[in-house]
Amino acid sequence: MAVEAEVESNLNIHPMEQFVIKPLFGGDTLNFYTPTNQTLWLGIAVLAIFALLVLGVRGRALVPSRSQSVAEMMYGFVRKMVEDITGKQGLAYFPYIMTLFMFILMSNLLGLLPYSFTTTSHIAVTGTLALMVFLAVTVIGFAKHGIGFLKLFWVMSAPWWIRPILAIIEVISFFVRPASHSIRLAGNMMAGHAVIKVFAGFAYAMGLGAVVPIFAITAVFGLELLVSALQAYVFAILTCVYLNDALHPGH
Repeated sequence: MAVEAEVESNLNIHPMEQFVIKPLFGGDTLNFYTPTNQTLWLGIAVLAIFALLVLGVRGRALVPSRSQSVAEMMYGFVRKMVEDITGKQGLAYFPYIMTLFMFILMSNLLGLLPYSFTTTSHIAVTGTLALMVFLAVTVIGFAKHGIGFLKLFWVMSAPWWIRPILAIIEVISFFVRPASHSIRLAGNMMAGHAVIKVFAGFAYAMGLGAVVPIFAITAVFGLELLVSALQAYVFAILTCVYLNDALHPGH
């Protein structure tokens, strides 16, 4: 009975506990100014980016160090993506997209560390990032084209009788962008981390016999590494696509 009770307690897995926001210095009250575990890991992500992109390249050696090589690779990768999708005009907004990409990538990867907190698993974070993109794209579109930005919603290549219907669909699609942009990232981060937690709970409960769960954890962890990088890329490339709509609104 004691063994059964111990196994049952070990199987008492709560995969969603890792996403709970808690005050950093104890207590139960959360206010807008309360330092939390989320605040801590947001700050760590910023410091990690600073260490890589600023401190890591401060030598600017002809034969780059590992950190300089990684930083230069990230810089070149994002710059090429922005230029390929938006053209030369989009390079003016490269610093913003580079910041978004690095912040999401670093937050995703840090969330895979033991006892860390995945900030990008919360809609409050991803929704803010997506809303900032939405507002920036809208402002840029109207600033550059004025009322001509509304050509984005009028599909000239379609037959005239179907254009009003497509315009309604385009408007709905435009305003749904922040929701889809944010939920995709948060949902993927939350789902993957929850699966890892479940398999880890099984491995802990089975003790020495946890061969299958350990292999499963390894496989899922490797997949999460890929998803972490992929979701940062997807967020950045969608931002480029939306920016291209603002720079070139005509269909």
